[in-house]
Amino acid sequence: MVVNLSLVLAAGVLVAAGTFLLLERAMTKMLMGLILMGNGVNLLILLAGGAAGAPPIMGRSSALDHTDSDPLAQGMILTAIVISMAMTAFILGLAYRQYRYGAADLVEDDSEDTAVATRPLAASAAPDHDASDDPLTGEPTERGDLFGPTSFEAPVHGQGKKEGDTQ
Repeated sequence: MVVNLSLVLAAGVLVAAGTFLLLERAMTKMLMGLILMGNGVNLLILLAGGAAGAPPIMGRSSALDHTDSDPLAQGMILTAIVISMAMTAFILGLAYRQYRYGAADLVEDDSEDTAVATRPLAASAAPDHDASDDPLTGEPTERGDLFGPTSFEAPVHGQGKKEGDTQ
């Protein structure tokens, strides 16, 4: 099977541009990056489906090429085109809403993300670490099973009763 180099390069450029836009901070640029990546992947699926000019029916060949083409690739691309059309309409709706309300679509840094990024790499700073874990390895110790006073584990009597209950 001979692959058209210009189509492979076009698919690579679409995926690369989509990846670049996906890494931006603006929400609309991220969604546009998804659309470009989707078109690049559709082009790659089309190239993997078979030789150009061959009918997508097993056993039939054209005068140009005597090989079969895979109809599944073309069906998948048609489905992906419908999905990307809906996503494009959604993005246009978001862009129009952003224009009407004058809101910024930049994704801001979250305080929790900043806290996680600045957390030290020591085992004692792990989110599932408690005071009973070994501070060097982070492994749970037997002290961890003795959490809290014994009154925490005792059954609570008298809860849920209201005045006038005879039970």
